[in-house]
Amino acid sequence: MSVAEGTVSFRGYRTWYQVVGELPSPVGKLPLVVVNGGPGCPHDYMQDLAASADESGRPVVFYDQLGCGRSDHPDDPALWVMDTFVEEVAAVREALGLGRMHLLGHSWGSQVTLEYALGRPAGLAGLVLASPLASAPAYEAEARRLKQSLPPEVQEVIDQHEAEGTTGDDAYERATMEFYKRWLCRLDPWPDHLLRSFTNWRQDVYETMWGTEWNITGNLKDWDVTARLGELELPVLITSGRHDVTTPAVVRPLADGIQNAEWVIFEQSAHLASAEETECFRQVLESFLSRVEAADPGL
Repeated sequence: MSVAEGTVSFRGYRTWYQVVGELPSPVGKLPLVVVNGGPGCPHDYMQDLAASADESGRPVVFYDQLGCGRSDHPDDPALWVMDTFVEEVAAVREALGLGRMHLLGHSWGSQVTLEYALGRPAGLAGLVLASPLASAPAYEAEARRLKQSLPPEVQEVIDQHEAEGTTGDDAYERATMEFYKRWLCRLDPWPDHLLRSFTNWRQDVYETMWGTEWNITGNLKDWDVTARLGELELPVLITSGRHDVTTPAVVRPLADGIQNAEWVIFEQSAHLASAEETECFRQVLESFLSRVEAADPGL
């Protein structure tokens, strides 16, 4: 299986990318571009999808969003806004010469891919929204509800450190891990590729745009495209986990608002079904993408 890496020039900086498989595909499969979650998080935890290139012949494109991972790390808070990351998708696509393609966005990546798709770019064949959200306020409400189900002593530690501005404290990190072990990833221990993403998270980017899971103070706090979901006119697959921080209350508006969207729930997963139920997730993903291509004679 071939693997190619390089960088794309974007806003005077470099965005690192990796192509797993051959472009174009020798078996005629459209490429899948993966937009991972964050903000400020490297792509590593999504690497389970790389096997799709070997199993189906479909090339898979990963990249580290500007500000994290192998991409450049500019110290410019003005960059940390939605438009930057939507434009970055287009820059990666153009640089790699991707005409017809599929796009997968996970978590924060689903926000980016929704904004990108709502711009009606030519050549977008299928959209996959993994553990997605269409409304930051709706997500915040559910994250707060889940946090309130933690043991009282854990909530107390979280609340105290957030009130005092000491969220870098080890006690705060241990307490928040109790949340993540329930609703982010239920594997024990966490796989190495998830730990790489988690330990190399760019916190200043995350805090500028988001804040904390349950207290959105960043510039995305009012982000909501729920009313625009009906504008999407392409095949859409939605996935989430039974124990996901993106609960049914968060995901259902997407399933209801996007015409003919398919919604698959992974029963043994939290927020990272691609890592928690890897084979099943890849099978569901490839089945959807193949059906999209089979149904469109122009592909």
